[in-house]
Amino acid sequence: MSKCWRVVASAEHVRRGHAGGFMQVGHGKEAPLRRMKRGDGIVCYSPTVTLGGKDRLQAFTAIGSVKDDNIYAVDVEPGFRPFRRNVTFWESEPTQIASLLDELALTRGHRHWGAKFRFGLVEISRSDFKKIANAMGAPITDD
Repeated sequence: MSKCWRVVASAEHVRRGHAGGFMQVGHGKEAPLRRMKRGDGIVCYSPTVTLGGKDRLQAFTAIGSVKDDNIYAVDVEPGFRPFRRNVTFWESEPTQIASLLDELALTRGHRHWGAKFRFGLVEISRSDFKKIANAMGAPITDD
C-alpha cells in the first residue's frame, strides 16, 4: 500500500459505493481521484447518515483499497455524470471516531478536529490508517 486516504461521504453514499464496488469524491469530481493509485488504502468517514442531513453519525463506515487505475464517468441522471474508481472493500464494522480521537495523529490534541474533515479526500498516515482498520475489525498487515 503506497498511500492511505480518508474520504468523506454520507453513510448512505458509502453504502451505495460499497454495494457497487466503487467510490466517488467531492460530488463526483475527477481531479481528486487522479491523486490515488491502485493498491492505495481508503477509509470512508461519514459525518452524517444522509447527505446534508442533521442525522449526525461521525463514524468510519467502510475501508478497503483502490482496485485498479481506471477512472470512469457514469450517467446517474440527466446533468449528473460523476467520476468513480473501483474499490475492493474489506469486511469491517462501522466505528465511531470518538473512540479514536486521542489515538490518531490526524485528530489528537485538536479540539476542533472536525475542521480537518471538511475536505472530501485527504492523505493520512499509514499509522492512522492501521489504527482505524484495527478499530473497524479489518486488521491489515505490513507490506
